Amino acid sequence: MRAGARAPLIRARFPRAFLDVNREPYELDPQMFSEPLPDYVNVASVRVTGGLGTIPRIVAENEEIYRKRLSVAEAFARIETIYQPFHALLEERLRATRERFGMAILVDCHSMPSSVRALPGGRRPDMVLGDRYGTSAGARLMTIATGRLTRLGYDVARNKPYAGGYITERYGRPAIAQHAIQIEINRGLYADERSYRPHAGLPILAGRLAEFVAGFAADVDADYALPTAAE
Repeated sequence: MRAGARAPLIRARFPRAFLDVNREPYELDPQMFSEPLPDYVNVASVRVTGGLGTIPRIVAENEEIYRKRLSVAEAFARIETIYQPFHALLEERLRATRERFGMAILVDCHSMPSSVRALPGGRRPDMVLGDRYGTSAGARLMTIATGRLTRLGYDVARNKPYAGGYITERYGRPAIAQHAIQIEINRGLYADERSYRPHAGLPILAGRLAEFVAGFAADVDADYALPTAAE
């Protein structure tokens, strides 16, 4: 992928409070619905218990989202019309990339609050790279990504406090040359977290992330000798 900036991008144009594609397809809280859920629904995961299933129950500081219970039909409509097409497209893009270049790298981007749980010594990183503790991406790729972000001036942690979610776990398959890395970006770098508005740091972050994408792609090309698009 020598033209690194041409990597395909999938952007979720819906809020995670409405539907969270970084969950199992049917990870639902039975207390949110007016009818019983089918037996195959995962109603007992840690995320469901915490109110953060495929359709979240809470937002922000444990604030309840819904005033009344939802119908199961409404929940399944969201899953069938948004969740499933999102994952079908992601799966297809990864397959096509792997077939064309011999490998695929998914970079799953998220934001985290600046008040993220401090690491030993009181450190609160700018970026957290997650590879499910070495299971979703090759070690060399994590080293390249960490090095690039560090050289751009960011304090980078790995796997703590975020090791990667459902997407990283599901699509990270290094054994078939399909790698997944989650990047959590500190919101304080680009936005006022009280007003939810971007500040002057946004264009700086955008420029540095563009540098990261280009540099990361170049380093991967050099290490793995990937074919060009023309090849």
